[in-house]
Amino acid sequence: MPMAADEISDEVKPSTARRRKVLIGTGVLLCLLMAGFAVMRVRAGSSSARGANDVAAGTVYAAVAPVKRETIANSLSIAGQFIPYQNVELHAKVAGYIKNIYVDIGDHVHTGEVLAVLEIPELVAQVNEAQAEVHHAEEEIQRAQSEVLRAEADNVALHANAVRLVNTDKARPGLIAQQELDDATAKDRASQARVDAAKSALAAAKQQLAVAQADQEHYAALSNYAKILAPYDGVVTWRFADTGSLVQAGTSNTSGLPVVTVAQINVLRLRIPVPESLAAKVRIGDSTDVHVQATGEHFTGKVTRFTDALDPSTRTMQVEIDVPNPDYHLQPGMYADVTLLANSRSDVLTIPITAVLRSQNKTSVLVVDPQDRVEARQVELGVESPNRAEILSGLNEGERVIVGNLGSYQAGEVVRPKRAIFTTAENVSGTE
Repeated sequence: MPMAADEISDEVKPSTARRRKVLIGTGVLLCLLMAGFAVMRVRAGSSSARGANDVAAGTVYAAVAPVKRETIANSLSIAGQFIPYQNVELHAKVAGYIKNIYVDIGDHVHTGEVLAVLEIPELVAQVNEAQAEVHHAEEEIQRAQSEVLRAEADNVALHANAVRLVNTDKARPGLIAQQELDDATAKDRASQARVDAAKSALAAAKQQLAVAQADQEHYAALSNYAKILAPYDGVVTWRFADTGSLVQAGTSNTSGLPVVTVAQINVLRLRIPVPESLAAKVRIGDSTDVHVQATGEHFTGKVTRFTDALDPSTRTMQVEIDVPNPDYHLQPGMYADVTLLANSRSDVLTIPITAVLRSQNKTSVLVVDPQDRVEARQVELGVESPNRAEILSGLNEGERVIVGNLGSYQAGEVVRPKRAIFTTAENVSGTE
């Protein structure tokens, strides 16, 4: 039985609707698949970028410093003490009483200035006696000279008479008695002996004059010691006697006190004890850096002298630095912090001391090559200061070495080098 048109239309409508729903569902599914694919690509790209960043982030930074040429020296920081350039206790050469003393502690004196005068009455008497002996000897010389002249005159007359008689006897034999000839000859010889004796007496008188003059000079010299003079420009650091004090002669056999002590302080000696390890490297003219604790001043100096021998009790060598002190603002006894630079070497390859790696008997450094790869290299060191070390072999100028934290790096490792920034003490303070 044929269906009616309305019935056919009602059956077709549900079928079309189902197809539409299928198509819509398929489209939605395709959209979802495409969206998922896009998300996966985005995620894959993001994951790749993160991986690259992770690789970059995993590279270790390394502080490096270049190998460069500098002047280097062994350095020693030690405390030193200022002492006077000269310091002497002035004794009296002869015993006596202090007649006048013109100085006291703290007085500035000049070379040749009279510091004190002694009163020595017995020495004055000895000086007068020596002068009298000189005058007596001079008178004896004059008398002896007169005796020589008289003896020579007598000798001339007697000798002439003896010669005349001898000549007459030869011309007219028998005219003059032999006894008369003998007497004339004897008198001639006696007069000659008196001349010789007078000359000897004259020589003895001259010798006595020399003795008297020596005694006079001796007592005059002792008399000069009655004045105590300043041996150099300086300052009186101590006074041991007052007016009227009895002072003993300053000889090695007496224990008498000095009169005053005078120190030369317009130039001071800065004395430092250098240990045995550095003593052999100290040279005249080595540079020093001085910081005076009491005044706060800072200046440079040079090694002036050293003992060139070690003190057995301390195993140190005494080194001195001359420090000008024209205004006397530095005083003996003050302490100073001294940095001594010994065994100085110029224009040598150096690296920071923090780049040195020591193990057993080997010394090495970590070098960063042009490909930023770490290389362990053995080196030979020379002079070492607190901050830098001299390179004798193993490195070239301009190469980069890692400074600090050396145990964190391995040979062959790739690093990101950053140049280290050093403070004045050569400690790494940062990178750039």
